[in-house]
Amino acid sequence: QVQLVESGGGLVQAGGSLRLSCAASGSIFSINTMDWYRQAPGKQRELVARTTSGSITYDDSVKGRFTISRDTAKNMVYLQMNSLTPEDTAVYYCHAVIAFLRTPTAYYSYWGQGTQVTVSS
Repeated sequence: QVQLVESGGGLVQAGGSLRLSCAASGSIFSINTMDWYRQAPGKQRELVARTTSGSITYDDSVKGRFTISRDTAKNMVYLQMNSLTPEDTAVYYCHAVIAFLRTPTAYYSYWGQGTQVTVSS
């Protein structure tokens, strides 16, 4: 069993910055993919940024403002969010595809509980 815990959300004014963190814990063999999604009220969950080995993807709405990074040794992923706007307000979710030590060839998808980001005008 793997636990994903997000942190770093909060209230900021437009133009401000936040840094989200996600830590994966458990009997982890490896993590193939770690990414960030967000879901605003009344909207579907959408991909914000994704990182896999040798590949990074951003949604067009955050390109140039958000940066995703990983610390593979610590099983962590970060999302640096700059120039925030009210449209960025959402619950941000960490997602990871993880293999356990006991079954190192079997990867499973896991979600964190989410962290609220609210940007005021």
